[in-house]
Amino acid sequence: MNRSYYWLVFAISIPAFLWLVPTIWMVSLSFQPNDVLARTTSTTGLGLIPIPFTPDNYIALFQFGQVPMWFFNSLIVSAGMTLAVLAVSTTAGYALARLDFPMKGPIVVLCLIGLMVPEQAVFIPLYTMFADWGWHNSYHALIMPRVAVPIGVFLMMQFFKAVPRDIEEAARIDGVGWLQIFWYVMLPLARPAMMTLAILTFLYAWNDYLWPLVSAQQREFFTITLGLASIQSNFAQAEGLGRVMASGVIASLPVVVLFLIFQRYVVRAMTAGGTKG
Repeated sequence: MNRSYYWLVFAISIPAFLWLVPTIWMVSLSFQPNDVLARTTSTTGLGLIPIPFTPDNYIALFQFGQVPMWFFNSLIVSAGMTLAVLAVSTTAGYALARLDFPMKGPIVVLCLIGLMVPEQAVFIPLYTMFADWGWHNSYHALIMPRVAVPIGVFLMMQFFKAVPRDIEEAARIDGVGWLQIFWYVMLPLARPAMMTLAILTFLYAWNDYLWPLVSAQQREFFTITLGLASIQSNFAQAEGLGRVMASGVIASLPVVVLFLIFQRYVVRAMTAGGTKG
């Protein structure tokens, strides 16, 4: 590797580190005692190295009995929403990209219009409809409103359009129907796009705050973001800054780990943009 490569890596590392400083600072504060943070003034500053080091903030947070339950609720809602979005978006995207049926054009236009509608604009109709059905304070009430997302359908539709038709025609020559083509041919090819959509959906579901705030009034159905927000003011006033930062780390850690594990699929989907699976 030539010297310019190392200079490029160094130049990219500087803004990356600056972008990570708030996150590193949050983690550092979460491992510092609250009495030390309370005595720290603006003149002494808050360092990036947790001295003295203590896990008490995390221990106290999980000793609050409902935090593990909220964490489990977020896992159920995020995983359920991700699977449902993948099922709907892949089937709808394949149908709109490859199949011919009546009203196909208006349906595509309707999906594009759905991209322009803010989600907050439909909160009142959704809330009223779910209240009439008696669905509030349940897992399916937290999952169902975000299943048919236009961006997911549009993403998969564009991916399936990019797949050469020669692959389908070769399968049809062998007497394979469209359902078998979709399951055995298209889905393996669409794995990078599906993984990208799954990661984005999981991140969105995990970090979602507005709809759980509207739909979940009982604390046993709070997600981790809603639950920690409900007790954060108490921590800030009585327990200290360290536990507030610990709650932020707990809320963000799963999505960071998820992205680090599956980031290669996101990169592959963004760069390949075609049929490599």
